[in-house]
Amino acid sequence: MAKRDYYEVLGVPKTASDAEIKAAYRKKAKECHPDLHQHDKTAEERFKELNEANEILSDAEKRAKYDQFGFDGPTMQGFGGGAGDFGGFGDFGSIFDTFFGGGMGSSRRQGPMQGEDLRHDIAITFEEAAFGVQKTFEFIRHEHCEACHGSGAKPGTQPQTCPTCKGSGQVRRGGGFMVTVSTCPTCRGEGKVVQEKCTACGGVGKVRKKRTATVKIPAGIDNGQTILMGGQGEPGTRGGPNGDLYIRVTVRPHKLFRRDGMHLLLEMPITLSQATLGAELEVPTLKQKAKQRIPEGTQSGTEFRLKGQGLPSLRGGAVGDLILKVRVEVPKKLTEHQKKLLRELEESLSGREYEAKKAFMDKARGVGN
Repeated sequence: MAKRDYYEVLGVPKTASDAEIKAAYRKKAKECHPDLHQHDKTAEERFKELNEANEILSDAEKRAKYDQFGFDGPTMQGFGGGAGDFGGFGDFGSIFDTFFGGGMGSSRRQGPMQGEDLRHDIAITFEEAAFGVQKTFEFIRHEHCEACHGSGAKPGTQPQTCPTCKGSGQVRRGGGFMVTVSTCPTCRGEGKVVQEKCTACGGVGKVRKKRTATVKIPAGIDNGQTILMGGQGEPGTRGGPNGDLYIRVTVRPHKLFRRDGMHLLLEMPITLSQATLGAELEVPTLKQKAKQRIPEGTQSGTEFRLKGQGLPSLRGGAVGDLILKVRVEVPKKLTEHQKKLLRELEESLSGREYEAKKAFMDKARGVGN
């Protein structure tokens, strides 16, 4: 499939600012995040497309080269790949970093970075999913060390500029046309090194802490759906925002009901006499019992719809129905007297009472002769 223009993918003009690009990416990425669309290949491909567009447009140098050359510019020819795959390297910037020492990506490593997202699983009952519920839970996340304020350095000291890379976070090797660029092994790309480590966090700058949060689970949520709690994930780096916390909801099965979207499905046994003579059934629902009249001659497998007895829509307003399917139960272990009565009933019938049987026998005539 041909690549789309990166600005079109993010839905921003070519004059968009860095803040507008970031906001557009976060909004669209959350709309098609894989955790929110299980087994949805279209959403998965859309998420990959957004990540690729953001990878280029959120970096000033990569964006400039994309604006200049696009997908088919001469700069991308001859590296073993076709247009749209960045010459087989998988990262447009790596071509220039490797051959021309462009230092692409250093600004990203030195600038603020958003923290990692977290996931927490919560199990709820079928009724809680139907009516909504608030759940308080505990989870573990990293937080900035209070002793060193996240610097990793012993209180009273500060991280120093890395002597190997002079604060750039990268080292270059070679000369002339061929220059290779790699992450500084001393500071691991941070540009700074801690000489005296904070004893509280061991120089990491972060500590693991147990936190308590409360999430409001909306009425009508389905098994496997995810709720986003913004800013509750891992802390960002160099002043970057926290990541998000995704709450994955597991709905326990109900002993009577099954779910079909907004509708509830219920299979209920009825007696032979109820099916034959008709009856008023007392039907269980999630709220309270309801009445349902079944006519004379009701056949096994017949369905009845109880309006408004299903599940609410997550978008609000609409409510599903309860689909009742009746199953005629044939009695077992009859007494001789009961069997005699049934035989007398059968003998009294002309055969026209069994419409399905009569239709079958009419079709079966001549078959197999």
